[in-house]
Amino acid sequence: MKFLLVIFLALQCSLSAFAGEAPPLAEDPVVEQRMLSISEELRCLVCQNETLAASRADLAQDLRRELRTLIKANKTDKEIMDYMVSRYGDFVRYRPAVKPLTYMLWFGPFVLLIGALSILLRLVRRRQQGDAAPMLDAAQRKKAQSLLKDPELPS
Repeated sequence: MKFLLVIFLALQCSLSAFAGEAPPLAEDPVVEQRMLSISEELRCLVCQNETLAASRADLAQDLRRELRTLIKANKTDKEIMDYMVSRYGDFVRYRPAVKPLTYMLWFGPFVLLIGALSILLRLVRRRQQGDAAPMLDAAQRKKAQSLLKDPELPS
C-alpha cells in the first residue's frame, strides 16, 4: 500500500513539473478591452456569422493581432473601422453604414416582405372572388328546387 502511495506522489510531482504559469491574457488590459469592443462589431470572414471576438479561426486571430497593432499605433476606433472596411468591404461589419451601396442590404428584406404580402393579399382576394357561387337564372333555380323537393333523386 505504501508503494502505491509513493508512486502516486511521484506522479503528482512529475506532472506539476510540466505545468507552467498561464500566460497573461493581454500585455495591456486597456488595449485588450478596446480590441474586444471593436472586434464585437466585426464579422469573422471565415465563420461569417460569428463576431471576430468570438471566432477561433486562424484568420480571426490574425485580424485581432492586427487590431491590437492599430490600437497601439494610436488609431481611433473610426480609423480602425474605416481601415477594415476599405480592406475587406462592408461585409466585415455586422452593422454596415447606411449608404447607397448598402441600401439593398438594409431595406431589401422589407421590400421583399411588402412584395410577398401584397402577392398573398391578391391571391386571397382572387380566391374569394372565384369561390363565389354563380348566380342562377329563374329556370335553373326552379329546376334545383324541384330536385331538392323530389324524394326520389336520381343517383
